[in-house]
Amino acid sequence: MNIYHVFHVATKKTNLTHMKNIFKPEITEEVLNRINQLTPNSKPLWGKMTVSQMLAHCNVTYELVYDNKHKKPNALLKLILKAFVKNAVVSEKPYKHNSQTAPVFLVKDDKDFDTEKKRLNDYLLRTQQLGEAYFDNKESHSFGKLNKTEWNNMFYKHLDHHLRQFGV
Repeated sequence: MNIYHVFHVATKKTNLTHMKNIFKPEITEEVLNRINQLTPNSKPLWGKMTVSQMLAHCNVTYELVYDNKHKKPNALLKLILKAFVKNAVVSEKPYKHNSQTAPVFLVKDDKDFDTEKKRLNDYLLRTQQLGEAYFDNKESHSFGKLNKTEWNNMFYKHLDHHLRQFGV
């Protein structure tokens, strides 16, 4: 039995998955290409958001990192979020369709497709250029300090979920 066989059997039994690394240029490029396949007429496979609302919704993740436009949770709420929500957000386990959305992420009004798409592309490029070392042990808006893997999982998983929602 060679090392490949041992690894293959071990990963098969434990059903390990690995999230793509959004900090790698080729993965960022892959995600940007998926975003650029969207059009103002793209329709969701599930959910109620329009494509423009979805892009604005995805931008909130980056607004929480880069822009000081959202109120931070108080100490009690942050404790609750860390205890009950953090793992669902930063783990590799995919989101379920029609999952509950935190109030800060709700986008109910119409948004401009081109503006939101450009914002998301710019945020992705900025994140990739800053790199995983910048994010390692960086304080998040709601969950306290996250390591680079948790930041990656949060960024990639959320984008992948919504890009799949719109078939790209």
